Amino acid sequence: MNILILGGGGREHALAWAISQNPKCDRLFCAPGNAGIAEVAECVRLNPEDASEVCAFAAEHAIDFVVIGPEAPLAAGVADALRADGYLTFGPSQAAAQVEASKAFTKQLCDEAGADTARYARSTDAASAHAYVAEQGTPIVIKADGLAAGKGVTVAMDDATARAAIDDCFDGAFGDAGAEVVIEEFMEGEEVSLFVLTDGEAMLPLASAQDHKRAFDGDEGPNTGGMGAYSPAPVLTDALRDRALDTIVGPCLKVLRERGTPFAGVLYAGLMIQDGRPRLVEYNARFGDPECQLLMARMGAQALDVLLAVAEGDLAQARVNWADDHAVTVVLAAKGYPGDYAKGEPIRLPDLAGEPLVQIFHAGTAEKDGQLVSNGGRVLAVTARGASLQEARDRAYGVVDRIDWPGGFHRRDIGWRAL
Repeated sequence: MNILILGGGGREHALAWAISQNPKCDRLFCAPGNAGIAEVAECVRLNPEDASEVCAFAAEHAIDFVVIGPEAPLAAGVADALRADGYLTFGPSQAAAQVEASKAFTKQLCDEAGADTARYARSTDAASAHAYVAEQGTPIVIKADGLAAGKGVTVAMDDATARAAIDDCFDGAFGDAGAEVVIEEFMEGEEVSLFVLTDGEAMLPLASAQDHKRAFDGDEGPNTGGMGAYSPAPVLTDALRDRALDTIVGPCLKVLRERGTPFAGVLYAGLMIQDGRPRLVEYNARFGDPECQLLMARMGAQALDVLLAVAEGDLAQARVNWADDHAVTVVLAAKGYPGDYAKGEPIRLPDLAGEPLVQIFHAGTAEKDGQLVSNGGRVLAVTARGASLQEARDRAYGVVDRIDWPGGFHRRDIGWRAL
């Protein structure tokens, strides 16, 4: 098969790495890709959010299967255009992808499905938002309604932070994404990531994972797109997973089917667990990053088979054979992230020959004059497997400590909740 992956981050590097190992994969393209992806796929200059450009490339290169990594092409309807042109595609329709593209859409969906989630209010102006926060008190969560590249959510522990977050949204800090805000009850507990493959009918839950959102050790500092993760997450027992599927994910998928907009792809459910009760924090319409790195490391070549089963509408027959192992990924980010940071700084990576249980997935990298350089906020994700969580963690940090990049930083406590 000729396969095209859309995206250029750590998630897409992990997808490309896993897919390239499957014998069904003959030629692999990635648009736009990055310096790490270039080692396993042909990187092409292509705007992944431009449906006509993507379809033209697919026609010219006889593409058999397209895997859409990030949320922006999904929100732009690229999956719809590809399917309309007859291409087998992994990724939900524009209508179904609203579960991520609009926080208000998801809250309404949960209301209709009876899914357990946080109490909330919606505001299209700052005055009403401030009034609601004054009435509810803090802590409270302020969310820009639309896609804000992982930066539109503020967990406000005090009134001043909440007010600043509201003003940021309506003052244009997140562009059109902040034209409406969703204000949610602050939920206590332990957050976990549940990924569910679905072809619109059948559901196939994948291994659990737990992300670390805060920038610094001890869950301190600003929220980020994710500074590391581990899988599986002990907090999500089989019983809790099944309860979440039965009371949250399943009912929401049923409502989407009944609306005529079935969700086919991977649905990420961020869950808050407290006293044995799972509640929905958010949905994403694609694999999380850095959780995808863990899942691909543990699934390997079979990832392509299950993604194809989703796209072909044959998921009911699919299975994933999970090894009895653990995985840890540690993100290396540019100093200053998630705020301002430098680009173009040289990075020297260790030789991992003879270390098959460790992969360095590239997120924000480029090649300049034959030298690997930083090209983003989150730059690398060192991912390791082990027979135990401790073993996987030790293996990951052993490689992290061999990376020569003075301009980077990382957390030292990934996996601390489970350990």
